[in-house]
Amino acid sequence: MATPNYGYEKRQRELAKKKKKEEKLRAKAAGRQHPEGDAPEGQDDGKPEAPGDAPGSDSAAD
Repeated sequence: MATPNYGYEKRQRELAKKKKKEEKLRAKAAGRQHPEGDAPEGQDDGKPEAPGDAPGSDSAAD
């Protein structure tokens, strides 16, 4: 019976991990391709809203 090749198995795990990491980075970069001022409807542009601009805030009514 042949002995297991642990080095080969380790290399395959490392390659799979590297591939998964690259795919994750690619997906993250694809999500960031929209310019800051050109965010699609329904997506947050990362800028905080002004306190009085929030929907449902009754700061002017007080």
